[in-house]
Amino acid sequence: MRYQPIDASFYIKNRAKLVEKLAPNSIAVFQSNDVLPTNADGTMKFRQNNDLFYLSGIDQEETVLVICPDFPKADMREILFIRKTDEHIAVWEGHKLTQEEATERSGIQKVNWLEDFDAVFSTLMALSENVYLNTNEHLRAAVQVETRDARFIQTCKKRYPLHTYKRAAPLMHTFRAIKEPEELAQIQKACDITNDGFKRILNVVKPGIKEYELEAEFLHEFVRQGSRGFAYEPIIASGGNACVLHYVQNNQTCQDGDLILFDVGAEYGNYNADMTRTIPVNGKFTKRQREVYEGVLRVMRTAYTILKPGVTIQEYHKEMGLVMQSELMSLGLLTQSDIDSEDKDKPAYKKYFMHGTSHHLGLDVHDVGTMYEPIHAGMVFTVEPGIYIPEEGIGIRLENNIVIQENGFLDLMGHIPINPDEIEELMSNKQ
Repeated sequence: MRYQPIDASFYIKNRAKLVEKLAPNSIAVFQSNDVLPTNADGTMKFRQNNDLFYLSGIDQEETVLVICPDFPKADMREILFIRKTDEHIAVWEGHKLTQEEATERSGIQKVNWLEDFDAVFSTLMALSENVYLNTNEHLRAAVQVETRDARFIQTCKKRYPLHTYKRAAPLMHTFRAIKEPEELAQIQKACDITNDGFKRILNVVKPGIKEYELEAEFLHEFVRQGSRGFAYEPIIASGGNACVLHYVQNNQTCQDGDLILFDVGAEYGNYNADMTRTIPVNGKFTKRQREVYEGVLRVMRTAYTILKPGVTIQEYHKEMGLVMQSELMSLGLLTQSDIDSEDKDKPAYKKYFMHGTSHHLGLDVHDVGTMYEPIHAGMVFTVEPGIYIPEEGIGIRLENNIVIQENGFLDLMGHIPINPDEIEELMSNKQ
């Protein structure tokens, strides 16, 4: 496989967390994601369901994990069902996990073929009262296709209507929000690969280069180091394109005198990095560009001191709005009159900074985790302030990934160049 997998002990530990929170006489079921179609006989690249992956480490389609901790027979308390392979599949699709390999990867001793699922599940359900089923309950999810989870919920409730059904997602959100050391190592690897991609870019950026050429440079470095590629659709936005928050066309020519904003990150082992840097196309910031850049950097460094245990994301974002408001006034973009006359539901600072400063990061780029309860040590967040001035053709965002600690934080991207003097020096010393 491309990446170095986490040891099975990590997944054993994760399943133990879940078992501890299940009601008595419960069964929990986790499904893999589907292989999604494109057109004709084409399919998209497979991406595993993150909850199943978090509990098993299995990165293969047509997989089901069943946990039934109170079942009388000990060897039936956790069962992994995987796709049965044969010579035909091996020829056309390549190697699929054997039962022994699935045990080694997950730490689950009982691995059955998926074709056995209905019969085994019926036995388990006969002695279970509560059924935990999983859904995508991310606050920003917009699910427009029927998932494997959704189909199973329908068939399970139809076949077993008298059981008590419960939601697995709130439990999974709680577990996944606080990262274990093994997860931090994977995220750090993704950040390290992202760093190498960015340093590669600093050597090739010049007036006249296409945004998509820079995208290709990142992708080359990411894949070369065992990543499957970008953690999300990359934003390579030069000039005024940087004022479009989700600009992903990446099809324009980088012009002399403009800035270029990179919002990119590598994935590694299904964990993600999320970095943003803004650099001058010609290697030298103008006076105004540097002025705005340093303003964003000051806001970023202030955010580090506010984002800490005990604070809620809502409180943090409110305070960061005031920090940004002060910075925009210093830059001559807002006046006291603008502040005094603002709509309280749409603060004046949002004209130039219209998104949040931080989000959870992990197996999902916008990872699961509460937005309303206090932050805890072990959570990983982005810190990504930005100032966007369309009338000046300036869009600057800076973003690092940090681990919240009891006292302070660990910057997983502290080694990635961000100081404007360092950026200019590296760009002037192209190899």
